Amino acid sequence: MQQLSEKNEITAVLNTNQYTERFGLVLSEEEAKLLVQERFESLKEQQRVEFGKGILDKLIYAFCDSAYIFQDNYVDVITRLQEIFYLYKNESMDELTDDELIGYMKDAFENECRGSLDYLEDICLELFAREIRERTRKFIGRYRIDE
Repeated sequence: MQQLSEKNEITAVLNTNQYTERFGLVLSEEEAKLLVQERFESLKEQQRVEFGKGILDKLIYAFCDSAYIFQDNYVDVITRLQEIFYLYKNESMDELTDDELIGYMKDAFENECRGSLDYLEDICLELFAREIRERTRKFIGRYRIDE
């Protein structure tokens, strides 16, 4: 079952080439396999389970037009973005949809972070996740029933 899922994911990643080549970014089959394997590693590391299609192709489509991604760093950047995504999906207590988190990541990466993955992960997303957790605690605390 996992082999079929992995094969479908690789195909989906390779299909992104039709769009991303206009930005000078193309993945080989080996690179697509590596990205998919990294997805499973990230999920395992973050203790997450994902049913169906992952977020890899969404990340590729969202970030392929970045001023900070080039063919030379493409695989490394997408790999790291995927790791950061799953980490902050947990850190934000799953309060955001995948699209909301990816949208915030892209905006911060392009603007405030100016292409720095470290700044995105360590500063921007940490502050963002902290705000989400704080709002969630306040909301939950408002409806707590004390005995």
